[in-house]
Amino acid sequence: MADTMTDDSDAVPRHRPRSTAPHRTPPTVLRLLVVMVMACVAALGAVSSATAAEGDDLIKVFVVQDPAQTGGQLATLESIAATTLGDASRAGEILDLNRGLRQRDGGALNDSGEQLHPGWILRLPPDASGPGVQLAKDSGNTDGTSTDPNGTPDDAGAADGGSTVFAIPLAAVVAALVALLLALVTAVIVSRKKAHAVYAAGLRVVRKLGEPARRRRQLVLRRATGRRFATDADSVRRAYGALGELSADGGRPETPVHGLRVDDGGVTVWLPPSSTVDAPWQNIDSTRWHRTAAAVGWMTPAGGDGAMTSRAAVTAACLVRVGTDTAGEPVFVDLSRLDGVLSVTGDQAVARDVVRNLLAEIARSRPDTPVTVLGGRDGAEAFALPEALRRLPRVEAPAATPAVGGGTTRAAAARHPVKGLVVLAGTPTERETAELTALCGPGGAGWTGLVSGEVDGAHWRWNTDADGHVDIPVLDLRLTVPA
Repeated sequence: MADTMTDDSDAVPRHRPRSTAPHRTPPTVLRLLVVMVMACVAALGAVSSATAAEGDDLIKVFVVQDPAQTGGQLATLESIAATTLGDASRAGEILDLNRGLRQRDGGALNDSGEQLHPGWILRLPPDASGPGVQLAKDSGNTDGTSTDPNGTPDDAGAADGGSTVFAIPLAAVVAALVALLLALVTAVIVSRKKAHAVYAAGLRVVRKLGEPARRRRQLVLRRATGRRFATDADSVRRAYGALGELSADGGRPETPVHGLRVDDGGVTVWLPPSSTVDAPWQNIDSTRWHRTAAAVGWMTPAGGDGAMTSRAAVTAACLVRVGTDTAGEPVFVDLSRLDGVLSVTGDQAVARDVVRNLLAEIARSRPDTPVTVLGGRDGAEAFALPEALRRLPRVEAPAATPAVGGGTTRAAAARHPVKGLVVLAGTPTERETAELTALCGPGGAGWTGLVSGEVDGAHWRWNTDADGHVDIPVLDLRLTVPA
């Protein structure tokens, strides 16, 4: 035949020869296998993450079986403890979890010697395991029972005013996911032409199953960061200490610091590319310098009124923690070098979180700072101010020299102490743009603008995304924002 190889080694086949190599699974099928395994993992992760994030409302339970199903033996607290906890002496823990809780038949467990009734649903300690252990959603009912994931009681539960349990055997969940995996892989093998579509569908399933859990984990992390900032005075003290070392001293000019990071290993600062500092500071790249923790710090802690004991230049600084980097360490910027308006764009919910966090930072370090709040044309809700800040009525200021240029630029070398804040949610109206220019622009009143929206001529521009990150172009940084 024309498409087969001959014994003549010099013959050149007219068509591509049939391969004699062993059959291999197509790469698309392999990719699909990987995607489906990821789907199983993501689904199980979503269940476990939801349990942790939503307050542990999934509990472990044991359903007492009818003797006809167990060979004539009715379960006891000791036998349940031995089967699910590996120790019959822990029967008292099961009694404590279920004492007085009304069951669907109206009965209740009150002492260790009481007979268990078939159909009773007993709560188990969190470390219970074994084939008889099931998961159920705890609805918080006063009768101690649980409800199915939709909170719907069955007829038996409704008849006596109680609730019911819709148990979710973990093994059944895994089995269902494995069955789905096998069915999809089989379909791909039967019809390779549809492999690409199934592969794309698998990716969508992975994203759909994993996205809620990932978002919840990210939100929990961001909230924890906010609580950490509220109680962490040491990182602020160390940041101001490092800033003080680079301030003007005698004949030495001040070294402008654009950003600053503190951790257990020391301090890192972002400087202009043309700046250099002496040992023990060590150069990392064109803009970053680092020194170890042993060589850092002369600053005393903040006083009760929030004032810092420092040199004059450090007193004029206004360090605020914007968020944490990929290592979870706080990164500061100096708002006294903003010299104008900060425009935070992108995802508006996260942009508002950025501005709210900056206000909280200023309230902690500089209480009684005057603030005026503007509205914006987008209909966004105005910012609520921390109590430590002093809210002023709408400030009317004379027209200032219009701003020249704008866009993303490196912070100004000259420092302008934060005299007051102009806070705005959304895109400013024409009138509010004029007020921002008059209060915060060049030749204006020297105030600092914080806007969660687009502003023409803004000195600094940061951009956020829905995952809770903010990009700071002047530092080439992406940080996680407190929530």
